[in-house]
Amino acid sequence: QVQLVESGGGLVQPGGSLRLSCAASGNIFRVNAMGWYRQAPGKEREAVATIRRDESKNYADSVKGRFTISRDGAKNTVFLQMNSLKLEDTAVYYCNLNDDWASQDYWGQGTQVTVSS
Repeated sequence: QVQLVESGGGLVQPGGSLRLSCAASGNIFRVNAMGWYRQAPGKEREAVATIRRDESKNYADSVKGRFTISRDGAKNTVFLQMNSLKLEDTAVYYCNLNDDWASQDYWGQGTQVTVSS
């Protein structure tokens, strides 16, 4: 079993910042990538940012220049620094881990981010 535990969500005003963390533990064989996804009410889950084993990163166009993903590979922890938050960033943010040795995707329970004035 693999567990992903997210933290750092909350309520913030537009223009503010939050930092999300996700710690993975359990029977992890080989991390191919870790990332953050989000789902707003009435919308499908979308990819926000991913970071691969080779440290390459991808961002959704809507967050480029505002969000930064990073990781501590030794601790299987991934972070998402979110700056200049907008109302449309409001969503439940989910952490994901892809283990390409086990051919498995794992998900956290989600953390709510609310941007509101």
